Amino acid sequence: MPELSHRRRMLVLAICCMSLLIVSLDVTILNVALPAMQKDLDASLAGMQWTIDAYTLVLAALLMLAGSTADRIGRKRVFMAGLVVFTIGSVLCSLAPNLESLVVFRMIQAVGGSMLNPVAMSIITNTFTDPRERARAIGVWGGVVGISMAAGPLVGGLLVDSVGWRSIFWINLPVGLTALLLTLRYVPESRAPKARRPDPVGQVLVIALLASLTYAIIEAPSSAVGQTLAFGGVALAALVTLLWYEPRRDEPLIDLRFFRSAPFSGATVVAISAFAALGGFLFLSTLYLQNVRGLNALHAGLWMLPMAVMTFVCAPLSGRLVGNRGPRLPLLIAGTAMTASGVLFAGFEAETANVTLVIGYFLFGLGFGFVNAPITNTAVSGMPRAQAGVAAAVASTSRQIGQTLGVAVIGAVLASGVGSSSYRDTFVSAARPAWWIIAACGLAVLVLGALTSGPWARRTAERTALRLKSPEIKESAGVV
Repeated sequence: MPELSHRRRMLVLAICCMSLLIVSLDVTILNVALPAMQKDLDASLAGMQWTIDAYTLVLAALLMLAGSTADRIGRKRVFMAGLVVFTIGSVLCSLAPNLESLVVFRMIQAVGGSMLNPVAMSIITNTFTDPRERARAIGVWGGVVGISMAAGPLVGGLLVDSVGWRSIFWINLPVGLTALLLTLRYVPESRAPKARRPDPVGQVLVIALLASLTYAIIEAPSSAVGQTLAFGGVALAALVTLLWYEPRRDEPLIDLRFFRSAPFSGATVVAISAFAALGGFLFLSTLYLQNVRGLNALHAGLWMLPMAVMTFVCAPLSGRLVGNRGPRLPLLIAGTAMTASGVLFAGFEAETANVTLVIGYFLFGLGFGFVNAPITNTAVSGMPRAQAGVAAAVASTSRQIGQTLGVAVIGAVLASGVGSSSYRDTFVSAARPAWWIIAACGLAVLVLGALTSGPWARRTAERTALRLKSPEIKESAGVV
């Protein structure tokens, strides 16, 4: 890809951020609309989980395929296709007549979304080649998540209360069409010099692993033990087969040797932990504010504003810290704040008082705002720039896996403690184990951030680079 002027690079960054905005906004808006959708579609708690997890599950399953495909046939081409499919999926979601149709249309949305985030990050990585400038660009990218968290509950609440829950999908249309036209005009085409060949067996194994695991968790409270164990067995078999099969391919879906690098492995697990906490946090907050406190969607969005504002403020700051000092400090701040928020809810019942509820939201937003930039920068820096689509897809896949598991696990824990008609009386006590899980996820971010961002971790990255005999990886291994 030719070297672009500073102004053109900023424009490319803005276009890529528009794609992240609609994908991220779709999650936060949907969470606020869950109670209205549940009532209108006569859905169970598990049904509400599937409206979220059907989307994140397909994203997680297809992100690596989309990234490698973009490296092979052209990132701009795949990015534009993603915008078209996502926009069409949004229109279909707004017309869904029942829960089953909505879940299917959410999956179509996710097919388009899988072609957006990793490909956009690949475009950013190849546009911003200077490590410091790239870290700042990724910080801006992470700040868009904060914008979506800030705008999602408010815009979603306003739309749900004034027009209805179907209108939350309409907002994707103007943003998607604008991004499509700007991409056609301003984003240059790029592809990897030597992209990997497709790995259909690996792709099927990933889908089988994620789908069976998610189904087993979500349906566990209402299904027979034998059925849950059967799907859990399928997930385990798919995982074992994947670990056996992938190293034997010359060009696997994901090269498992990269996980020998502690920064790369740490970024993957941190992403899963942080986004599991996010998925569970939003799910619990939405149900509590609307089903327990009796707030409408707009007022529920206003209560969640402290979390969104802190994410918006801290994400660019985290990007600058990563560029200037590395990922260690942002990860330590993120882990500490997210753990404190979970402990506040689990141990001190923060949601029962207005002041502690706001503090809990403030702390979680602070932590989540600092966690995004070090995840992405470390993951991308730990792999060759020629495979930037795969690198970004690994980070994005980890996020979606985390969010999928977070909603599935937290929802299952909550469902085992309360009935569909007893939120108001038993929610706080039933949610306590779920809050402890969120606190444990924050603690994982803290511990892994300390362990995988120090000198020892950098040495493992260098040794991995030497074993892989790739000068490009060797050069990037220290840029974490």
